[in-house]
This record gives sequence, C-alpha cells and structure tokens, in this order.
Amino acid sequence: MQCCRVPAFALFAVSCAVVSSQDAKQTVQQAVQTELAADDADHTRWSYFDYDQKPNLVVEQWVAETEKGDLKRVIEENGRKLSENEQRTRIDGFRQNVSAQARQRKDDQHDDQQTRQMLNMLPQAFLWKQEGGENGKTVLHFTPNPRFRPSNYQERVFAAMRGDMTVDSAQHRIVGLRGQLAHDVKFGGGLFGNLRAGGSFDIERREIANGEWQIVETHVHIAGRILFFKNIADQEDDWKSRFKELPTGISMVQAERLLLARNK
Repeated sequence: MQCCRVPAFALFAVSCAVVSSQDAKQTVQQAVQTELAADDADHTRWSYFDYDQKPNLVVEQWVAETEKGDLKRVIEENGRKLSENEQRTRIDGFRQNVSAQARQRKDDQHDDQQTRQMLNMLPQAFLWKQEGGENGKTVLHFTPNPRFRPSNYQERVFAAMRGDMTVDSAQHRIVGLRGQLAHDVKFGGGLFGNLRAGGSFDIERREIANGEWQIVETHVHIAGRILFFKNIADQEDDWKSRFKELPTGISMVQAERLLLARNK
C-alpha cells in the first residue's frame, strides 16, 4: 500500500529534528551541571554598585557581602540623596542587628534553594531547540513541555514560560535567560490568583573575573495577583556593576570601611 509509505526525506527531517532536540537538551544539562558545581565551589565575597527600581522604591546603593550578611550603603532613595550621617546610621543599624542579619541569611538561603530548583527544572520542564550561535555563544529556544508535572506554585509559573537561553560554548555557563508566560496561570480556577500571559523575565550574566560569573541585570515584569503568595507577581529592574572581590573572612566593620570609601 504505497499511499501509507512515509517519504524518505520526511523520515530524515524527523530524525534530524529529534537529534537536534537531544543535542539542545544535552547542552542545557551540561550548563546546569556546570552552574551547580560552580555554585558549590564558590566562596568568594564581592562589593558592587546596585541600582534597583521597583514601583514604589528606587534605590542606588553600594553593597558588600560578608559571612553574616550584606551591608548596604544607600546613596540615593526615590531621588533623595542621603547624607553621609544617614548612610552610616543605616549601615550601623544593620551591623548591630543580629535578628535582621539572620532574616537576611534565611531569605538568601531560600532564594538560593529556589534558584537551584529552577536550574534543575530546565532540562525537563521545557522542550529545547538550538537556534544558532555566534561569538562563542549558543542560543537555545525553549517552550513548555506538556508532559512536565510541576510540584508547587513556583514551578507552575516557571514551567509556563517560553523564551531563550544563551550559553557560553567554551565554559558551559549561562549568559542569559529570558522568558515570557506562554499562557495565563490560574490558581484555584482563578479564585486564588491569576498571572496573565505575556509577563516576562530577563536575566543577564557576565564573567566579572576568571571563572567568576555574576548576574548584572534582572528584569521581571509579571502582571497579576496571587492571594497567598504576593511575591510571585513582581515588577522590578535591577542593574549591578563595578564588582570588586573582597578579602576572605572580611568582617562587617571592615566591609563598612570599604563601602564608605567607595565613590559613585
């Protein structure tokens, strides 16, 4: 029955598509493994300049990472420049507040756990296709994998994204990750929340020292509401620059001196 035969070129095209998809997924898996291993091995601390813009708060500040917490020297807040005395008072207030430091470490640990969770999701939660590459970088396009079953509300939102990931081909490090909600995400049929299609995120990373990669830009614009998880819906643009590695085991007092010595 010749009418049921599949032309050879069609079989070849399907075969190439499968191989391409497998190669793309392998590239993603290698990048994820590299990032997780690098994170486990990284014990460096940094200071940097941070410009953070949210709907009701715009902050320009210097940040210094220490074992006990991140010290922040706020230079300007919502267009108002802080005096040197105000800057010192805020820094000292955090440096002397053990509870605030513990809360910040807990929040940072939670963020790190979520980041690792999302990284581990990448190979399975999406269907991958290599789009091309230049200047030593590979661009991969991703769409939601209909067979993936998210286990919590964060995974539901992330797994509904489509977009592109850029990988450094030589170091297998993630250079950029940008996505957009492919469809509305509703919780409880929309009763407990609804995130609208089109919401987006864009993360850019850069090698700031030999083998040391940091996020330099973060843009999150997701519209909607979550009744019990208000932090999911977010509007934020953040830029980090002027990174400088800090000495191992730097104390908060030493970090404060370094922060006060840095000029915008």
